[in-house]
Amino acid sequence: MQHFYDWSREHLNPERSWLILGKGPSFNLRDRNDLTGYDLLSLNHAVREQPVRIAHMIDLDVAEACADLLEQNASYVALPWYPHLKNRPGRRSLEELVAESPVLTRLDRAGRLLWYDLSTGPARHGPGPVVRATFFSAEAALNLLSQAGVRRVRSLGVDGGASYSAEFEDLKSSTLLANGRPDFDLQFKAFARTIMSTGVDYAPLDVETPVRVYVGSQDPQMLAVKVLEFSIRKHASMSVKVFPLHRATVEYPMPREVGNRPRTPFSFQRFYIPELAGFHGRAIYLDSDMQVFQDIRSLWTLPFGDADLLAAREAGEGGRKPQFSVMLLNCDELRWSLTDIVAALDQGELTYETLMYEMAVARKVRAGIDPRWNSLEIYKEGETALLHYTDMHTQPWISRDNRHGYLWIRDLIEAVDNGFITREEVGSHVAQGYVRPTVQYQLDHRIEEAALLPGSARELDRGYVAPYQKMGAHGGNGRSNPLRAVRAILRHYYQKSLLHRIERRIRKGDAYPVRSGSARE
Repeated sequence: MQHFYDWSREHLNPERSWLILGKGPSFNLRDRNDLTGYDLLSLNHAVREQPVRIAHMIDLDVAEACADLLEQNASYVALPWYPHLKNRPGRRSLEELVAESPVLTRLDRAGRLLWYDLSTGPARHGPGPVVRATFFSAEAALNLLSQAGVRRVRSLGVDGGASYSAEFEDLKSSTLLANGRPDFDLQFKAFARTIMSTGVDYAPLDVETPVRVYVGSQDPQMLAVKVLEFSIRKHASMSVKVFPLHRATVEYPMPREVGNRPRTPFSFQRFYIPELAGFHGRAIYLDSDMQVFQDIRSLWTLPFGDADLLAAREAGEGGRKPQFSVMLLNCDELRWSLTDIVAALDQGELTYETLMYEMAVARKVRAGIDPRWNSLEIYKEGETALLHYTDMHTQPWISRDNRHGYLWIRDLIEAVDNGFITREEVGSHVAQGYVRPTVQYQLDHRIEEAALLPGSARELDRGYVAPYQKMGAHGGNGRSNPLRAVRAILRHYYQKSLLHRIERRIRKGDAYPVRSGSARE
């Protein structure tokens, strides 16, 4: 028997792409794809349907069940030093068990049997990395390859849900979720950890990759953007690319009418996206003042149907109104040009309201994104997929008063611990006035909840003025007008904007009730 990592140093090319084959429904797509560019690794019984370079299995029972095809279809077989038996961690070593298994004995004698230390084993046997797996063998396979230095991995048949491909119909009553788990979705959390820790480029072969996320931004929001990116990556079960839109070099004329001009520096940025994506494939748009708590793959893979743009719908019974701070764009269909959009504004074919609040430049908009992906200042553990900090004066990086601020600080601390953000970056944002000074204190003292800050620390925020309070109207044109700037920014966050709701009701001809003593502006 040979240690997998000793074998990999001699036989594995890290630049070569690998394809993991599982038993899930997408396994049957292998005949529709050209697999010649991949080395193949099968999971469990998949080896009986497809010749592979490595047949990987955690359970010894699988090796016995596939004995008649294992030698024929697999160049090598990889097992943990302490294999599982009947879906439970075993205590007998592979060395002991091989002597009792004729097929493994023959593989061992031929130099085709590889072993590794699995995290569930009772003891560590060798010097190489311990391969982590919590629920399913796909977790071990992805870790096995990425820890060996493989940089690009794809998969077929490694699906969520609770079903097999038709080729494995005979196994459904005996092996399907035999470990007692409700579905295969749990493996995706492990994939996210592996992608984050190793940087491996992983995605299902039948899903467009990477997930492309474009974020409305300016320099003062870059710490928020980095925390948002970290929160996406820590939950993402496939590779992700995040692009802050203010770094794009897209030029366009300013609309002639003041009322049609962008009301924040990032109002028009979302219209860059199809061009930046080469007018090809999918793209996600997010605002910078967000934090993600679930796998963005579920948003990325939503079907467009006959729409070319999916927007989040309003929460509440029957709420279907589109919310454009979270969007999934079909860049093949959206041939946007900001020069053309500005021309349409100047010619009266568009107004700022129809452009920004109705996305009239799309052919068909569908409110097909669950409101859990745009939860406005409401967080429910286990339910909220994306928390949107829409109340600017209480956003966690500029205020200590946000009731969910501990969630944002928690991810900031974790991002720094993982080297995704440096302490120096945080200090630079504090020094430039982009974030409140106590953010640095909370980071250094690992205090998630701002209410627990001592009085001496709270004094650090005395005199702090948030960037949005300093900016001028219409994208910060240098003319100081705080009231106009606040109004403009509120329009951008129209989901929670009283001003937008007034405007909408006026357009519809509805009366707007104003409580006694309340302000109209």
